[in-house]
Amino acid sequence: MTLAQLRRGMTAAAIAAATILASCGPSAAELEAQRLAAEAEARARIPPPVTLNEGVAQAASVYVSFVRDVGSISGGFESAEAIQAAMRRGADYDPATLSRGMIAYASIIALQSPEFVAGVRTFATDPASRRQVVENLIADPAYAATLPGADYAAGLIAATLGQDISALTAVADSVENDAYTIQERQDPRRRWAVQPIANREIRLEEAKTISASGMLPSAEDSARLFAAANSGTGLGLTAGRRSPPYTPAVVNALAIAALAAMGAAGDEARANTEALTFESSSQFCLDMSKLNLFQCLAASRPSYEDMFCIGRHIVRDLASCAASSTVPATIITNTAPTAIEGGTPIAINTGSLSQTPANPN
Repeated sequence: MTLAQLRRGMTAAAIAAATILASCGPSAAELEAQRLAAEAEARARIPPPVTLNEGVAQAASVYVSFVRDVGSISGGFESAEAIQAAMRRGADYDPATLSRGMIAYASIIALQSPEFVAGVRTFATDPASRRQVVENLIADPAYAATLPGADYAAGLIAATLGQDISALTAVADSVENDAYTIQERQDPRRRWAVQPIANREIRLEEAKTISASGMLPSAEDSARLFAAANSGTGLGLTAGRRSPPYTPAVVNALAIAALAAMGAAGDEARANTEALTFESSSQFCLDMSKLNLFQCLAASRPSYEDMFCIGRHIVRDLASCAASSTVPATIITNTAPTAIEGGTPIAINTGSLSQTPANPN
């Protein structure tokens, strides 16, 4: 065999070997399919963006705007009509709508906690884990309280609503104290404040009619809250931290926020978020407040008693219901507090008001 023949034989063998190897490896189409599958898997591990539907923001805006309006009431009324105007403003709420709005607002507050959002989203990179967390939240909202950062979100809710509660309590004090002050002989307003209210039955029916009217969301507040919920910023809140236990209202708010952090609270999930804004204890408190307001107005005769109804059963009750919905009740012992004087227990005198409105309901 000549050298040329040998070379031709080696070349043919090499070509044959390459052909065999090529037939064993993936084709170009297979390689492309593998690439696309890898990209799809990578995309699946990118967590969806934080998403909260606009319905929650609209519900929250109802609560925010009403609290702001009631918080602008103050003592120092200059006429009987000014008292009735404040009454109409304060009576203009539906307990169910207001309760839902408070929980919706609390959920948006929770989404302002970077610790909570980041903690929840650690489960969002794996599709299976994300699906399991979402299913757990829907099955049992209390699961949200076990997620990382829940104590930061709950603390933020308590701190933010606590500021509103304090402001409302101050307004209630102002109005109720003015109901006493206006009765004093040196107060020039006493002349009309002690006179019987004209058309008492009509003004009670008017309050009931106003209460039955629907509460509409504020477009401006809705837009602001919607942006804050989906961005996690914009409300300028002061951070806080609170350990469990949490009230049912706070638990539901955390669940809504957790679903949003998982990208599972968009328009397709409105049924879930709307269900979570309902909480029976919160609504019952506001229902009783409205009933007490009607009873107070039914018994009230002079204008200063209507002032007391406003302070007690509109402003103070709103603060009290918000407080009981966000902070667990304190356990109170049955032992009366005592002061020790010379070794002898003395019951502490809590004091009493020397002048009380005729209708203390």
